Amino acid sequence: MSGLYFEEFHVGQHFRHELTRTVTESDNTMFSLMSMNPQPLHIDAHFAEGTEWGQRLFNSMFTFAIMVGLSVQDTTLGTTAGNLGFSDVRFPAPVFHGDTLRAETRILSLRESRSRPNQGLVEFEHTCLKQDDTVVARCVRTALMLKRPADS
Repeated sequence: MSGLYFEEFHVGQHFRHELTRTVTESDNTMFSLMSMNPQPLHIDAHFAEGTEWGQRLFNSMFTFAIMVGLSVQDTTLGTTAGNLGFSDVRFPAPVFHGDTLRAETRILSLRESRSRPNQGLVEFEHTCLKQDDTVVARCVRTALMLKRPADS
């Protein structure tokens, strides 16, 4: 597993995740409809042409999911007990079909769990950027992370 254990994180640690993802019209339409979001700004090209964007916007909830997903391999793959919450979610710039997304993560804080001696809380700040380095999403995530097993 490539995820890190609680003890392997430190405040200020920075990850520039290698994985990237180019988003497509099909992704946008499928996610919007599967998540019961009929917003015409995402699924109706004619409607979207008449907006300030002049084209469909990529669904921000999918952008959010991709941002967090791109971070998993380097940080939490196989070493998280679960997500405890997300805060400060922002989408400062739009994403369009054909944009390529990448992510970076910074560790904001660490805290031993008071109720689970084999786990600790890690606060991650995830940032999503597109191909021209425009920030398109940001959030803070708190995850309950496993500590390194005693036998390793």
